[in-house]
This record gives sequence, C-alpha cells and structure tokens, in this order.
Amino acid sequence: MYKIVRKEFLTPTIALMEVDAPRMAASAQPGQFLIVRVHDKGERIPLTVCDFDRKKGTVTIVTQIVGASSRRICHLEQGDSFVDFAGPLGQPSEFIHMPEEELRSKRFIFIAGGLGTAPVYPQVKFLHQAGASVDVIIGAKTKDMVIFEEEMKAVCDNLYICTDDGSYGNKGLVTDMLKELLDSGEKYDQAVAIGPMIMMKFVALAAKPYNLPLIVSLNTLMVDGTGMCGACRVSVGGKTKFACVDGPEFDAYLVDFEEAMRRQGMYRNIEQESDHKCKIGLNS
Repeated sequence: MYKIVRKEFLTPTIALMEVDAPRMAASAQPGQFLIVRVHDKGERIPLTVCDFDRKKGTVTIVTQIVGASSRRICHLEQGDSFVDFAGPLGQPSEFIHMPEEELRSKRFIFIAGGLGTAPVYPQVKFLHQAGASVDVIIGAKTKDMVIFEEEMKAVCDNLYICTDDGSYGNKGLVTDMLKELLDSGEKYDQAVAIGPMIMMKFVALAAKPYNLPLIVSLNTLMVDGTGMCGACRVSVGGKTKFACVDGPEFDAYLVDFEEAMRRQGMYRNIEQESDHKCKIGLNS
C-alpha cells in the first residue's frame, strides 16, 4: 500500500497528492509517468510524475476530476493509500542525458497548457538545478485555473502567464506569447510544449517558421500504460509509435496531430460517463 502523506486542492477540481513510494522516488526522472489503482478491482490510471523527493522517498501526482476514476482518486484523503503505485514508466526527457556543462550553455522555453503545467514543473526544476536558462509560458482559461505559479517562479528565469479571459497575466493564447517573444528577438535552443492536444498542435504551427526545435508530450493519449491496449498508437514521422512505451515525448514536427486528436476523441464520452481512463496534461 502506498500512503498519501500530503494532499491539497490546487483548484476545486484539481488535487495534488504526495505519496510515500521510496523505490519509485529513487529512480523517477522528468518526463516519466506511473500507474495508480485506488483499490484491488480499480482501473489502471496513468499519471505523469509531477515531482519526486529522493530523500523523503515521495512522489507527487496531480489529478483533475473528469470521470468516475479521477473522482475516486481526488476523494482520497491524507492517510489513505493506493493499492498500486507502479513506475516509473515511459522514456525520460532527452535532456537528462546531456552533461551539465552542455546544459549550462542551453536556453529552453516551456509552454504549459492547463494541467500540463504539472509535468512541466519537474523538467524545469531539473534544468534549473543543472544551471540551464529556462523560460516558461503557462496558459489557463481563467486566473483560478493557474497552478504551480510560485513553484515555477522559483525554478525558471522568466514566467509568462496567459489567460483566455484576461483575468490574470496576459490576455490571449500561449501561442501569442511565444510568437511575441520570438519576434522580439528572444532565442531558444529547445522548446517543450505539454498540454491539450489542440494546444500542442498550434504551438507546433507557431514555432515551425522560427526553426525552433520543439518536443511535445503525448501523455494525454495513454490508457493502460504498457502498449498492450494500443489506445495511444500514433504516427510519428510516418512510423507507428506508442506514447506509453516509445514516449511520451516526441519531436512535434513529426507527430500526426490530426490522427492523434481523432484517436483521443474516441474515448471522450466513455471517459466522462464511466470508470474509464484519466490522463494528465489535458484532464488528469
């Protein structure tokens, strides 16, 4: 059993949980995910690793209430336990393999949409600790949906917040802010976008004319997290890949976003009405 040692609601529908999982905390890396089950007959739910503390032996997850399974997760309280908390799974972010000397010479920009801010955080934290320069754009519908603002400020050089309704930060889309920065002469060696599939598609369209290398995370496609169900099958560079075992991160310019969005849409009604999947980035 994996005990919840801390829980807080970041918004009325988004819960953060710190879970006692020493073995996972010892090996987790930015970009990876895990599988949870609330009880022994419960659904397998893939969630991206939001943070980990190797000394305390804890792993942090963030979940948004969407369907029955995510509701059950969010209704757990501090002191309750998950029957399964398996991982880390998937491939870690490529930059963790770079020497620190190389990272210190790089400049990154992250574009986080909604709950995608949660998996962006450990990546930015890792790069900050390695001495890289990192800017972050966070997009949300309203001020109340902005998460991890203070945590992100502590580990990035510049933080830009965009809200659809203009209730906080800059009014408009994350793509508008990205283009504004690039047009003003800002230079980046690598961009990473994590969030709703449609957002990542348009970030790719916005970034491509600037020849800005861009990585996206397809974690929102995952269901069972092992590659056996085939639900996260996607075309990348004309080849079939599985987000859960080959990714979840891929070169944005090689991803067939239209196919990915069609596949994602196949499960939307089931997700909202029954004990089906729950995914991080768009709707954990």
